[in-house]
Amino acid sequence: MHAPTAPFSEQLRDGTRGVHQETESAPFVGALMSGAVDARGYAALLGQLHHVYSALEDPHAAVVQDPVLAPFQSAALHRCAALAADLRALLGDDWQGLCPPLPATLRYRDRIAEVAAHWPGGFVAHHYTRYLGDLSGGQALRVAVQRHLDLPDGVGTSFFVFEAIDSPKRFKDHYRRALDTAPWDDEERERIVAEARRAFVHNGELFADLWQHLAGQPSAEVVLP
Repeated sequence: MHAPTAPFSEQLRDGTRGVHQETESAPFVGALMSGAVDARGYAALLGQLHHVYSALEDPHAAVVQDPVLAPFQSAALHRCAALAADLRALLGDDWQGLCPPLPATLRYRDRIAEVAAHWPGGFVAHHYTRYLGDLSGGQALRVAVQRHLDLPDGVGTSFFVFEAIDSPKRFKDHYRRALDTAPWDDEERERIVAEARRAFVHNGELFADLWQHLAGQPSAEVVLP
């Protein structure tokens, strides 16, 4: 007698646990949580993330119209506008010219665009990795940034604020139910878990690239406009 198959949301969580923990242990993340990253470094992170979310929120992506994605699509999750507002507050109106994508960011962005062109399940893997992370561990980053960078109230941290989601827990429960009921067979589920692991690797490479980039730059304080 076969044991019952675990809900897919549990398979996805368990199948990415190791690489998730490894990504959270990146030197850049530890430095940000401990206050060793200054406002310039924090702004650099937001600039790289804007490239990533631009790919996730591309309205022209082919998979956007796929009915399988409908339960996961919510404008309440979108982060590009919040990131742009934060970057404008930290760097001024010319922030885009100050935030070119690093090589790891380009690879990450291009992979999202690739799956967004033809593979709904793969797109969900990246969607899940970023947005549920923002609603969960991302909130601890918000507390750390506010504590260590001493930013004026609300300045530079709107990325972490989901104003249209009144209960992150209920939203995440709804999202996990959508994962559990999506019409994917066992083989497709395995492919999606593998892609989610790849998404975490991309995040880790982004952190590593950013850490190296910042280490090679002279320290400079971000002056709020």
